[in-house]
Amino acid sequence: MDIKASDVKKLRDKTGAGMMDCKKALVDAGGDAAQAEKILKELGLAAAAKRMGRATNEGRVFTRVTTDKAGILELSCETDFVARNSDFIALGNRLLELLMDEGATPDSDTVQDEVQRAISTIKENMALRRLEIIPVAAGETVVDYIHGDGGSIGVLVKVQTDGAASDAEVVRQFAFDVALHVAAFRPAYLSQEKVEKSYLDEQEAIFLKQAESMDKPQNVLQGIVKGKMKKHLSEICLVDQPFVKDDKKSVSQMAAEVGKSVGAAVTVADYRYYRVGEELE
Repeated sequence: MDIKASDVKKLRDKTGAGMMDCKKALVDAGGDAAQAEKILKELGLAAAAKRMGRATNEGRVFTRVTTDKAGILELSCETDFVARNSDFIALGNRLLELLMDEGATPDSDTVQDEVQRAISTIKENMALRRLEIIPVAAGETVVDYIHGDGGSIGVLVKVQTDGAASDAEVVRQFAFDVALHVAAFRPAYLSQEKVEKSYLDEQEAIFLKQAESMDKPQNVLQGIVKGKMKKHLSEICLVDQPFVKDDKKSVSQMAAEVGKSVGAAVTVADYRYYRVGEELE
């Protein structure tokens, strides 16, 4: 079967497996990229964790937080030079204001006119690639974080408390530290409850396939799979990951400690992670 080099490279970028392993997996999978990725995982040649997409274009991430909502937006362009342009940065901030404060939508004339004016001024194509706006209710603290001067990574983190403690500086600092954590570790899910059953079933099948090579009794194999699943979930779920500032404790354990210090239950309720150019599912 004729396998394109571009397909091999794409699979390698996504899995981290070797070029020849990727090509063989694609051949065995009849060219099906998803099946080839599964084959590589079963062979232990690809990371088991759900990976973020590879960056494929330029742009910048913008965030904004108000009293009742928070927004995160990716604005794409052709070159990293333009991504640092002051007019481009002003456009991203202006679009968030329109979308959050004035009821505009991404495809509205107001937003498209702003983008077209910027294109005429900067002389480079650009587009609003994606946007999310999340509500902020009473008892909730949302912080934003943009990583680096280039704005290639943006994060929103929502922390929930059961009282006025949401205004406490220690709660806000914890939320900011979690935002730093998200930027560094890129969790795939908030918690185990948020993981799709189809993904859990696929991972369990992969771990079982790996364990079967050990030639152990079935009950032992099930114990091995259970242990692998527990470790895997702790790696991909935000609240179970070792906290960036104290890896002896999980994010949820740190939340409990912060809650104890302010006399209120504190939980990480939601987050968003954007990286410029990542492949969207």
